[in-house]
Amino acid sequence: MVTPNRRRRAVTVLVERFGVSQRRACKVVGQHRSTQRRPPRPEPPEDAKLRSRLRRFARNHPRMGWRKAHTVVRREGYCVNHKKLRRLWNEEGLRRPPPRKNKKRRPGGLDGTQLRATHRNHVWGLDFEFDETADLKRLKLLNIVDEHTRDDGAH
Repeated sequence: MVTPNRRRRAVTVLVERFGVSQRRACKVVGQHRSTQRRPPRPEPPEDAKLRSRLRRFARNHPRMGWRKAHTVVRREGYCVNHKKLRRLWNEEGLRRPPPRKNKKRRPGGLDGTQLRATHRNHVWGLDFEFDETADLKRLKLLNIVDEHTRDDGAH
């Protein structure tokens, strides 16, 4: 969704760079001419303070999102609706990074003592291979190997 301020800037660019009339530029951009001619509302000073506080919060706590920011800001004494805070958060371009993915851990100790095969059929290794045929069909192959004998069992 494009905001009226961005459409207002787009109309100005079209008029200045390409020399089209304001009426034509408004029609192209989809902006009403009355909206174009009316000056934008000045931002309330408390919004500017809140925006700077949100930026500071996001910088100090990069893994937290707008909900936690809303809780903290409310505790600090700001009287702000959660919908307005979320809108300001998004307008500032603040994002919460995606959640961290847990690394897959291999069973056994770091030295691999529990992973060593001591006898036949004790530990099996699985490996997927991907290949393509000449007519570009994909193949997925599963290789299964006994770790003790290094035998694939295909006798």
